[in-house]
Amino acid sequence: MLKLAMRNMARQRARTAITLAGIALGVASLVLCGGFVADILLQLRERTIHSQLGHLQIYKQGLHASGGHHPLDYLIEDVDAVGRELAALPGLAVYGQRLAFPGLISNGRAELPILAEGVEPGPEAQIGSAFSILAGRPLTTHDRFGVIVGEGLAKSMKLEPGDRVNLVTSTREGAANTLDFEIVGVARSLSKEYDARSVRLPLQAAQELTDVAGASAFVVLLARTEDTGRARAMLASRLPPGLEVKTWHELDDFYKNTAALYERQFGFLQGVILVMVLLGVANSMNMTLHERTAEFGIMRALGRTGREVFLLAIAEAALLGAIGALAGVIAGAALAWLISAIGIPMAPPPNSESGFHARIQVVPVVLAAAFALGLLAAVCGSLVPARHVTRVPLSDALRRAV
Repeated sequence: MLKLAMRNMARQRARTAITLAGIALGVASLVLCGGFVADILLQLRERTIHSQLGHLQIYKQGLHASGGHHPLDYLIEDVDAVGRELAALPGLAVYGQRLAFPGLISNGRAELPILAEGVEPGPEAQIGSAFSILAGRPLTTHDRFGVIVGEGLAKSMKLEPGDRVNLVTSTREGAANTLDFEIVGVARSLSKEYDARSVRLPLQAAQELTDVAGASAFVVLLARTEDTGRARAMLASRLPPGLEVKTWHELDDFYKNTAALYERQFGFLQGVILVMVLLGVANSMNMTLHERTAEFGIMRALGRTGREVFLLAIAEAALLGAIGALAGVIAGAALAWLISAIGIPMAPPPNSESGFHARIQVVPVVLAAAFALGLLAAVCGSLVPARHVTRVPLSDALRRAV
């Protein structure tokens, strides 16, 4: 039956070519769309991880539930014990301590509330590799009283590298404390809201300003994002009591909402393409099978059953679908490589100032799904015409051969 189906396809070369082109176009569109969405989500994921969050963050229990308010009340004091467990973690790239606290920044002309973070400049250079330094330079281990301010904060207060500012905060006991700092850089992260309030300073200076010893969080960067779940489970079983581990995915609602939006859009597009391919194949198969009604009548008169005729028509459609889907997968992968070599300029995502160049990922799961949808559309599009041609009375079918 497969051999006969192949011979029948070769008889109507023009119509077969048009049907194959329609299937291939639909499948290639699915490959390109799926690869585009996969690349956007991949870049957004990695920029989120390397901008602020890392792969994992370790807190004292209660800090995350409190929304980050009063972070000095939830300090990790035994930082050495946590450091030993992190150093033994398989797949670790680097980890760093952070000390977050609210405060005020003043330059003598204006005063604004800020969210300050004490960081370790060495590890933070790897963890925050997606930070863009717009002016000045990053923090180094030699910056005893240097700070980096966010882009929005710098614009609001007209701050530039080299300016002097005062940071004011309250210690855990409630006393006010202040230190003088020099701005060494202006940075841009993935979030405009963060950049409008952020100030980063060396961890030791932050501890001196807040009069505490310890950290409010450990930020962990892994060698591979795929190891996040395994690393979290391992740390949760090894860390001292009273600490909790959060993954970047749990900490970032923006990524989760964006991913859900793109998945819904891609699902809708898949449905539209599937319907288009299905209607195209149904129209082509309906015309082809209608013209061959007499042929099928002769086959039935020679002893073939209606079921065999039906299966022959389905086999032809499945063969068309397989060939067209394979051509679409190959064409889609080739176009993905070509477009990725050029890049697609993209506007900044919501709540961000940084644009990026998108590519089209060649994702095996997307290739397999596109192939399956192309084949399924071809088969489903032939069901109604194939069933109709087998229900034509034998006498009417033979009469058309006269």
